[in-house]
Formats: sequence, structure tokens, C-alpha cells
Amino acid sequence: MDARSRGQADGTDPADQWVLNPETGDYELRLNGSPEPPPFPHPRGASRTAPAPGRVPAQRGRRTAPASEPAADDSRGGGRGRPRKSGRKKALMWTGGVLGLVLVGGSAFAYYWYDRLYGNINTVDIGDVGSDKVLADGPVNLLVIGNDVRTGEGNEAYGNRDNVTGHADTTLLFHVAEDRTNATVVSIPRDLMTKIPDCETKQSDGSTKLVPGSSGTTRFNESYGVNGRDPGCTMRTVEELAGIEVDHFMMFDFNAVKTLSTAVGGVKVCLEKPIKDLDGGTNLDLPAGESTIQGEDALAFLRNRHGLKNESDLDRIQMQQKFVASMIRQLKEDTLDSPSKMLDVADAATKSLTVDKGIGSPGKLLTLAKELAKIDLKNITLMTLPVIDNPAEPSPVTVVPHPAEAPKLFSILQNDVSLTEVKKKEKKAKDQQAALLEGPRAEASAVRVDVYNGGGPQGAAQDTLTWLQTSQGVPRSTNRGNAPAEVGRTRLEYAPNQAAQARKLADLMGLPAAALKPGTTDASPDAPMTLTLGPDFKGAGVPVAASKKVDVEQSRADEKMCEN
Repeated sequence: MDARSRGQADGTDPADQWVLNPETGDYELRLNGSPEPPPFPHPRGASRTAPAPGRVPAQRGRRTAPASEPAADDSRGGGRGRPRKSGRKKALMWTGGVLGLVLVGGSAFAYYWYDRLYGNINTVDIGDVGSDKVLADGPVNLLVIGNDVRTGEGNEAYGNRDNVTGHADTTLLFHVAEDRTNATVVSIPRDLMTKIPDCETKQSDGSTKLVPGSSGTTRFNESYGVNGRDPGCTMRTVEELAGIEVDHFMMFDFNAVKTLSTAVGGVKVCLEKPIKDLDGGTNLDLPAGESTIQGEDALAFLRNRHGLKNESDLDRIQMQQKFVASMIRQLKEDTLDSPSKMLDVADAATKSLTVDKGIGSPGKLLTLAKELAKIDLKNITLMTLPVIDNPAEPSPVTVVPHPAEAPKLFSILQNDVSLTEVKKKEKKAKDQQAALLEGPRAEASAVRVDVYNGGGPQGAAQDTLTWLQTSQGVPRSTNRGNAPAEVGRTRLEYAPNQAAQARKLADLMGLPAAALKPGTTDASPDAPMTLTLGPDFKGAGVPVAASKKVDVEQSRADEKMCEN
């Protein structure tokens, strides 16, 4: 059955019967032109749900954790909200799998597969962490967690056999741009030393338990599985680390790598030198050049350090990124054209998948998958969080965020800056805005400004005033306290005859052109400008303008691991 012959007798293509419900934002199956979605039978035992945690301060439409929640009717996309996101490796594997349901659609067959996939999915209640919607307005951040639990045939060879819960091993932060034209995927090293915050977790009896955070910094992989921490705790850890909101999570274990790589028919990898790790635990034996691997060999390839540059976790992450990019290409260039392969991928992915309740159904995952599938491979950037050896260790075995490059990367994510060559929408308005920074500058001593806090950190106005007066030579500045209303971003309002002062202050504070808001009427000579600090203000002396680049090795999902 191909894409041209799968229609019904009336010529309707079942794939076209999946429609977007504008009220829920989910795709639903509408058969025979029926105005209401058909009531899908609740899958075998409904979706399996495990407990989970509570949330972080008020952020973009955070979901409120209900005391009790009726089972959602998935046929209506219903459901609750806020899930967390995942990474590119397995998120796009799932994307490919769920799209198979669209490709083969169709009445009883679709019902069968919907029921089967629904029954496969494990869900975790993470309380009020994440987003109420499958796709929030604005950028979307998915956290893909690779769980290193050793359960499953053959997996005990990869380490601690007593590890029955697992930890956050391979973790990918998948940032999808607001306009859905590009994505940035950041691998977070498991041995990164970071602070793990307190988190609330849902218990099996419906109660909530507070799990204390780390007393200082500790390994990132302890954000899941230690002291009862659930995936919501990993999400909170990433939020504190990167200063962004994580919407959904997806978690996979070792078995996922084996089943998914097999479902797509194997993944091409290429080696400069052969790898033989017959005594190192993985039993990996691959020649130089191109190989196609799946199942146990695919897992061994992702776990192996033998023969790599420094035989470190960071080296292994680079190999994992190349493997993921190769699998993504396999899905887009080969698997998507085969309905049978797509269903195999969807079935394999959901069997090994654990997600938050906000995306815990085939319909919701389909909604997410359709958005991710829009991104061109050349516009997916993969990288590892910039790190340095831990200076607190005489013989470093852990790493810490790079003091200069990691903040740049976080700023890029926070401000939704693309790292790819996505066509810039060069609007005239942007050019005019950038022109505001062109022209003469006043002396710092001539700058007059009133400083308000409109959403920045507590004490931001006073801190800025002290910094301007004591280290930047701007004595004619005044702290005006809290602004009458909060602002979305830091802004500097000024009169036309204060433009030179505005440019000087923008230079001192690292304000972007978009922060400058010129008026139309000249001000009196002694009138001050108005600077209102917003949520994007991180501290006195920290540039507000988003970084445009970061000095760290990057790759693109369309770059082939093996060149013929």
C-alpha cells in the first residue's frame, strides 16, 4: 500500500481525516465528515501513570496541579497540560514514529493502532511543572532524558546491575524556535556539577512529597532517580541551570536504542579507525569506514568510550550526536516513505517511552511531532554545553559550565536566537530599529536617567544605580523603585534630543537596539530618560543584549557522518 492507494472508497485519504481541534490544539481523527471526534475506546488499562512533582515560580502559563483529575478523553485532545520536552535524538525518533499513524490512517485500522500505541505509553504526573499546552505560544523546550537503568535483556553488562531506577544519563535539551524554522539541541554532560533544587514529587497514593535539593553542587545525573527524584526534578534542574522554562519531558531507556534502531532498519555510522572493545564491556567490534548498526550493536556504540580521543564522556557525547543526526536523516529520507516502517517505529518508540501527562497520548504526541517535522534538517544545530574541568578537583573527573561560553549559550536560548543560517526575515522595521544605535555618543557624566524595576531581580534598580555611579561614571542617575507596571523586556525611553545619551547608556549596559524607545517630542535639558529593567535583566554589568554566537563545536542534523 503506497501513499496514492490508501484512500477509502469515496476517495478520501484517511491521513486527511486527522484535523486540528482549535480549542485543544490537538489533532483528532474525524471519520466520514462527522462533526464530533469518534470516542476512541480507552486502551487496555488506559495509559500507565506513575507519580511525579510540583513546580517552579510563576512562569509562562504554568499548569496548576489539580488535587484530583478526571481521566482525559483523548479523542478530544483533552487532557491536561504541561508537559516537558525532550531532546533531539529520541524526540525525532518519536516524531517519525507517530507520523506513521498519519500515513496509514483509516477507520478500524487507525482505531487498532491508536489503542495499541496509547496502551504502550507510560506517563508520569509531575504536578505543576511544565506547560499546560502541548505547544505553548512562543519557543518550546523539550527535555529528552536517557535513563541508564540496566533492566532488560543484555543491559546488565553496561554497569551497576543493582541500578533498578536509573539516573539522568544522556540528556538533551531540545529548543524549538518560536517561528518553528530552527532548533538547537544541547547535550548536558551527566558529570556536570550543578545545583539540584528542591522538588515536589507525586506519590502513588496521590500525596505530595518534597525531595530536598543538593546542599551544594553535585553531578547532574543525580537529578533523577536519587532520593526519589522524578523527571520533574530534572526539568527543574535544567530550568535553574539555563534560565529557561522546560515545557515537556520524554524519557527513554537502553531498550529504546535497541528497538528504535532496529525499527528504522539500522543506522549508518562511520569511523576513522576501527573500534574493538571485546574486553571493555560493550563487545563492540566495528571496522573503519561505514557500518550499519542496530539493536545491541547500536546501544554498544552509544555507550562505548574505547578508542575515542580521551575516552571520556564528552567524547562519547559527540559520537552520540552523530548517531542521532544519522538516525534523523534515516527517518526523514527513508522511513517516512514506508507506512509499515513508520508503524514499527511508533510501536517501538511508545513501548520505551515515558512522558509527562501533558503529552501522554498518541493524539498529543502527534501534535508535537507535526510541529517538529516542519524543521529543515540543516536548521537543527547540535552541540554540547560548554564546560571546563572542575577546578575544585586535583585530578578532575567532573566538569563545570564554562564561565564565559555557557552564559552565552544560555542567553541565546533565552532570547530564541537561531544558530543556523535560517533565512533572516529582514524587515524594514528591524533595520530602522538597528539604526537607532548609529550616531554620536554623549559623555557618561552627561547621561541623565531614572531607573525602575519592571520585572528584574529584587533590588535590580538599586544595584544598577550603584554600578552606574561608582564604576561607569554616570552620577546623574536615580533609583525610582518599582515601575508602575511590569514590562516584558528591558526598555529605555528617551526624547529625540536625548539620543546621544541613549546610545551611551546602551553601550554601557549592553542594551539591544530593540530596547530603545524614542519619543517624538524634545525634552527639557535637565529631564532624565526612563530605564525600566525587565525579566531579561540579569544583573548590573551583565549585557542585556542576547549573544549571537557561542564558541563551541557545533554540527547540523543534515551533515552526514559518512561521506562517500
